[in-house]
Order: sequence, then C-alpha cells, then structure tokens
Amino acid sequence: MKHTFSMNLGWDGGRNDVGTLEAERLKTQISIPPEMDGPGVGTNPDEMLLGAAATCYIITLAAVLGRSDLTHRGITIDAEGIVDVTNGIFTYETIRYATTIQVPAEMTDREITLVERIAKKAKDQCMISRALAGNVAFELNTVISRKSGNDFI
Repeated sequence: MKHTFSMNLGWDGGRNDVGTLEAERLKTQISIPPEMDGPGVGTNPDEMLLGAAATCYIITLAAVLGRSDLTHRGITIDAEGIVDVTNGIFTYETIRYATTIQVPAEMTDREITLVERIAKKAKDQCMISRALAGNVAFELNTVISRKSGNDFI
C-alpha cells in the first residue's frame, strides 16, 4: 500500500519575499528565516524539517509504548535543529531531542529501562529519521519522570 501526500506552493518574488504553502491540513506563509538574513514570515524549510522529524518521533514513540503495554502520562520533546553554513553552503547537520516521558509512580525499574530502550528504538523507527539517516545526525537525551496524580516523585 502507498500513501500520497500533496501540497501546493507559490512564490512570486525574489529571495527575500514571501511565498505560500497549502496542504490538506496545513496552510501557511513561507520565507527564509531571519537567522539566514530573510524576512522570517511564516515558517521555513528548516523548521518544517525539524517539525517533520520531531512529530514523527513523538507519534512513533507513543505508538511503540502503546504496543508494548507501557503506560505513560505524557511525552514532551524540546527539539533543536543545527544548520551549518560553510562557504555559503547550508547543511542540516544535527537534530537533537530532549525528551521527557512521564510514567506512573508505580512503574518498576525494569519497565523504566524498557521505556528508555523504546525511546531510542522509536527514534530509529520513525520514517522521517530513516529518510534522513546518513545525512543528518540525531542526538537523544531522555528523562523518565515518575508521576503520581499531579505530583512528580
């Protein structure tokens, strides 16, 4: 089975102008980010690549935890993309995830070790990570927090 995803993009000006991007569930303006001397309107390819990788990872992580019958009470990820500019050539170099997984207070140490392993495995199973493999490095820092009700232990 194959799935097709489509988008329509428009760009009427030069380097520092603003374009449009529209997909079935996404509509936004696009431009070069201010860090790269652009107008910074809407989103940009760097944010979108980071967003694609991070959303794929968090969804894959939640799915693998669910298939493993491991309960979590929330997952948060602070994602960071590092772009190197050398001799005017832009290279997406590294994606870093600082992942926090909240688990029930009664989770055993063995189960926590399994959650940590799954966090690493999910990064490698995500289709976006696989598409970028060999071109972009991935770094993962995972913190497991035991949570009871609204309090952390």
